[in-house]
Amino acid sequence: MKLVTAVLKPFKLDDVREALSEIGVSGITVTEVKGFGRQKGHTELYRGSEYVVDFLPKVKVEIALSDDQVEHAVDSIIKAANTGKIGDGKIFVTELEKVVRIRTGETGAEAL
Repeated sequence: MKLVTAVLKPFKLDDVREALSEIGVSGITVTEVKGFGRQKGHTELYRGSEYVVDFLPKVKVEIALSDDQVEHAVDSIIKAANTGKIGDGKIFVTELEKVVRIRTGETGAEAL
């Protein structure tokens, strides 16, 4: 089992959700986050004063998947989230040691 975590531009969230739904992903967790990478933020003008916006709005999508679904999910996220511009985001894949469904007590792949 793996945890796929993708940090994306907010306006790409619906495209990613639809792409994951098409390949049979049944559940995702979405969190609004802020951050920066190579973009290093940008400057804006507010009431005549210039200021630097260091942290840009992003969304973090987390999906727990069985090993055989991971590559399809990663490919779908890449295709749906790609704009070709800096700041498209990152995808992280990590190992899940244990998963437990609280309602039934099921563990492992059955809990997904």
